[in-house]
Amino acid sequence: MPAWESDALILDAVRSPIGKRNGTLSHIRGDELSAQVVNGLVERNGVDPAEIEDVQWGCVTQIDEQAWNIGRNVALTAGWPVSVAGTSVDRQCGSSMQTNFNAAAAVWSGQLDLVVSGGVEMMSRVPMGSNNGSMSPLVYERYDIVMQGISAEVIAKQWNLPREELDRISYESHMRAARAIDEGRFEKEIVPIELDVPAPDSGSTLVRTRFAVDEAVRRETTLEKMASLQPAFIPDGVVTAGNSSQIVDGSAAVLIASEKAASRLGVEPRARFLSFGVVGVDPHVMLHGNPQACEKALAKAGLTWDDMAVIEVNEAFASVVAQFLADTGLQERYEAGDVNPNGGGISLGHPLGATGARITATLVSELERRNARYGIACMCIGFGQAIAGVVERL
Repeated sequence: MPAWESDALILDAVRSPIGKRNGTLSHIRGDELSAQVVNGLVERNGVDPAEIEDVQWGCVTQIDEQAWNIGRNVALTAGWPVSVAGTSVDRQCGSSMQTNFNAAAAVWSGQLDLVVSGGVEMMSRVPMGSNNGSMSPLVYERYDIVMQGISAEVIAKQWNLPREELDRISYESHMRAARAIDEGRFEKEIVPIELDVPAPDSGSTLVRTRFAVDEAVRRETTLEKMASLQPAFIPDGVVTAGNSSQIVDGSAAVLIASEKAASRLGVEPRARFLSFGVVGVDPHVMLHGNPQACEKALAKAGLTWDDMAVIEVNEAFASVVAQFLADTGLQERYEAGDVNPNGGGISLGHPLGATGARITATLVSELERRNARYGIACMCIGFGQAIAGVVERL
């Protein structure tokens, strides 16, 4: 292990419940949702926000309500002192895993002692792709750039992944997420959200609501229903709305501290970051870099897959998960429930800028539930990247 200035301790990791598209959370702004999440994070740990030096905030669609450096605006909206700085990060789907990396690196190097890392994406209010711009013709000369759904199809073809396998992974995601909700596995990581929503049968009357349970999980789905769905991107394809991640709203946050700060605050850390790995891969295939990013992170930590009790792979598409299992040889670990034991993006949803912090919170909670030591979380990224982080429970 490298000799750091300090461990990058995870004092806590929380998230909002995830709202389905045009569902409960569609009635609140992303900065206001995030403010409730970060306030819940510090309040339950008895931390004075004035102690926090920086807010590193992931967000992909930085336009409209998510524009103007939403990281800084989250701190301001939360009512924190103006001394708390903030910045916004866009590494596409890996944005708030990158903020974890940024915060951990700042603590490791001794530059910062207490950082909030996290992210938000309100996909109901700020549509995915609404910030699209143009790319240089030089990129198109060099690469066949396609939308992610097409890349998911390319992966399915190159790795010989049948439709039945993708639907089975998707069905299992919903069943695992429903079981996790029923067993209260997410309760420790969720900050309930207070917001005003339209009263039933009255579009103008608002009712104060406490939202505390993920609402995108499809408990009633079956393999037969999934098999009946039409391909979403190419006529004879295998990628459908059912075996793709859901468009949702959500926010998540991680409190990362040096040993000195944790001691000063009197907060017992739950875990620590050991290492991260980032890679670039073919931007046409785009979504297949998870194994490589994980191998980098594992090598830096001096650990192997056998050391990992829990493995979180963001379910951007079922073909991404199936490709990951094929390349890593972890199919048996998936069947045993060590990979994505509580569902993922297909069932819970994938609020782009928040997902890295969300799966970190879920990973830490699951390590504690199992009384296990090591875990890893990874996610593929648009235009051909991937990022992974190794966590040790303390």
